[in-house]
Amino acid sequence: MLRRKDAQLPGGSAPFPARRSAVALIAGLLLLGLAGCGHVVGVLKPVPVNAPGTSRVDMLVVTTRSPSKDPGLLYTGGRDRNYSVDEISVSIPPDSARKVGEVQWPRRLPPNPEKDFTTVAVKRLPPDAVAGRAWLRRNLPKSRKVLVFVHGFNNRYGDAVYRFAQIVHDSNADAAPILFTWPSAGKLFDYNYDRESTIYSRDGLETVLRLLAEDPQVSDVTVLAHSMGTWLTMESLRQMAIRDRRVAPKIKNVILASPDIDVDVFRRQFRDLGDRHPKFTVFVSRDDRALAVSRFVAGNVNRLGQINPEAEPYRSEAAKDGITFIDLTKLNASGGDLNHDKFATSPEIVRVIGTRLVNGQSLSESQIGLGDSITILAAGTAKAVGTGAGLLVSTPLSVIDPATRRNLGSQADDFAGQIDAATRLDGGYRDSASADPAVPVKDAR
Repeated sequence: MLRRKDAQLPGGSAPFPARRSAVALIAGLLLLGLAGCGHVVGVLKPVPVNAPGTSRVDMLVVTTRSPSKDPGLLYTGGRDRNYSVDEISVSIPPDSARKVGEVQWPRRLPPNPEKDFTTVAVKRLPPDAVAGRAWLRRNLPKSRKVLVFVHGFNNRYGDAVYRFAQIVHDSNADAAPILFTWPSAGKLFDYNYDRESTIYSRDGLETVLRLLAEDPQVSDVTVLAHSMGTWLTMESLRQMAIRDRRVAPKIKNVILASPDIDVDVFRRQFRDLGDRHPKFTVFVSRDDRALAVSRFVAGNVNRLGQINPEAEPYRSEAAKDGITFIDLTKLNASGGDLNHDKFATSPEIVRVIGTRLVNGQSLSESQIGLGDSITILAAGTAKAVGTGAGLLVSTPLSVIDPATRRNLGSQADDFAGQIDAATRLDGGYRDSASADPAVPVKDAR
């Protein structure tokens, strides 16, 4: 075990390992910062596109953000008391000029449609059900399915629009695309602001889902949520279930990608949905560095998106319900060093979302074609874990009082160990059911 020199906090507070905690926090914040930088902003001002071979994604965007006077931004990270609705069209470069799973951000403005994602049209719509239903009449496919996307932490309005355009195009989902974007500040150090913004937006997302479920044009709804947006999604569905004693039957599929949710909280949220709940699919990855940072910020509480679903108690308890876990830990996908967007940046996975999950179909490794790169744990398979309420363990719900948390030094040690371990994953993750974030990693070096 390595020995460390401790340092005193100002004012004579208890000592903690200063260097390591500082390095862990800075490293974590820098890693999170990678998710929101590196491209130009103000890309939403429409540009005419005549480039051959391009394709177009038309989406409806509903937001609780405050409007911006800048036509390239459209909305800020501030919160608005009202909902705003826009119809937005995004041009995607020819397949020969891009890789599936990537957003081609312009290096400068105006963009080059032959190489860059380009906003083609923006139309502000009245924030009412009539306008939404008119858009659906024009854009619903023959399947009459709708795909609703809810983004995660540190996303500007334009970030969410372009990421969803990429997912819609690359997944080839036979569904009308609707983006719900909440007031993320789009800034590295505003994690708590973003979290509060999801609370602020629960009623808004519930209203959108309710209107879709009540629309006779719509056959069924799939919700795809990422990162912190998964918490917002679960809270909105929970509210609906409490109000109506069930989730609307038309909401058939819920896909949680890299869910940034405390596992105890998810346990309670899922329980409150009742027995008549949608089919759940959860993408997890133990090498998700963004969730490692989130876990550190949240007081060292496990995040749902980092669990090992093959480990107990998750494996045996999950078999009681209907959630499918897809473990992407071993999957190498593009999209930076965070391993937080594998669901969208892996060509095979994003296509599976569109061609199978949106249609409510079950999965196996052979159907995805990635061999040992993924593990699927679903009811009825040889490795059945079945369902993601695998977190509904039989023990009482754990109430975690802040006073019982480990001190800052212990949390920093644990987080630094996770970062060290995650770094070593680049050469391949060890295949062990015991390698679970539930077990603190200390002195990993």
